[in-house]
Amino acid sequence: MCDIVIENEKLGNVLILTASTGQGHNAAADSLKKELEASGYNVVKIEPYKEMGTSVDAFMADGYKLLATKMPRLYGTLYKLTNYDTLSTKISKILMKSVAKTVQELCEVYKPDLIISTHPLLVGGVASLKEEGLIDLPFISVITDLLPHMAYVDKLYVDAYITGTQQTADELINRGIESEKIHVYGIPIKREFENKTISESFSKDSRFTILLMGGSMGLSSMKKAFKHIMNVDRTLKLIAVCGNNESLKESLEKKVVLITEQGLNNKTVEILGFTNNIAELMDISDVIITKPGGITVSEALTKKIPMIIPFYIPGQEEENTEVLLEAGAAIEVDVKDMEEKIAYLIDNPEELIKMKESIGKVTRTHSLDNTVSLAISLITKYNERK
Repeated sequence: MCDIVIENEKLGNVLILTASTGQGHNAAADSLKKELEASGYNVVKIEPYKEMGTSVDAFMADGYKLLATKMPRLYGTLYKLTNYDTLSTKISKILMKSVAKTVQELCEVYKPDLIISTHPLLVGGVASLKEEGLIDLPFISVITDLLPHMAYVDKLYVDAYITGTQQTADELINRGIESEKIHVYGIPIKREFENKTISESFSKDSRFTILLMGGSMGLSSMKKAFKHIMNVDRTLKLIAVCGNNESLKESLEKKVVLITEQGLNNKTVEILGFTNNIAELMDISDVIITKPGGITVSEALTKKIPMIIPFYIPGQEEENTEVLLEAGAAIEVDVKDMEEKIAYLIDNPEELIKMKESIGKVTRTHSLDNTVSLAISLITKYNERK
């Protein structure tokens, strides 16, 4: 178990459960932890699969990375297959047996007044404990994508759902969830994304600025996107964020050297690895070209920066793309057509204004404060019941 001291004088205890399959689930958990701690609560963020042993954790984290980056079509197929009610129920029962015991032990140690999950493969374990009467605690399921996989859902034992869009909420209602349990407060992200955060290190360029990202894993598809952006016959600035993919960063840096030798002329390029300054980078950019992971999407929506989507991991990111396109918040484009599309947006800034207006409609109910208030209200009701 994690070596965390529970301070009795605090208002209550919150147990946040997450898993390292990508960084989005952890990022949402970190945001909630920080906000609830600031409100006076003890918060423990734990990855149950890590507690179950290194082999299980490696299987979850490395298995996801392998499928998502090396076999994305297989990953997408598995995602869709498990999203049927019957299959999801069978698979969740297998997973919840291995998770439930660990969660029960965590509850015995940390004595939470509320449990929050930011990962779908943890919901079944908590729900089974509640069903068997082994725990009697309020439970929030945070859906970190724009459409809910069945694994996020339990009709009886999840007390509240946090969603990123009204379409997410509508899909939950279609699956039998009571509307009173659903709250379109936005996928939890860092507070800094709610404000302008330009610092002396990051200043807005007069040129059209593109932020190119590929998630924390730095998808290699960024190489193709980079090449086509460099071929755009317009003045622009490009900032490429490679995440934890050092080989991708080195590859792009070499390309910059070659292009520089040939003469960049009307382009400025910055290549970054992992960075904590995404909020600032979004503030100085006119558009973001990215894969549509849940947290990246939520951050971009909050910053009201239009998205261009040339690549995605099949499965939840494919669904995220569909929702964004329908909302008018993003453009999907084949990599080979990027040059023409970027040139069009540079020449027609009114198109970006329309997209920003559409984003505003999506985010009008988003509120990190409301998410925190919901958590506190569930804790209060629970303590009153005790």
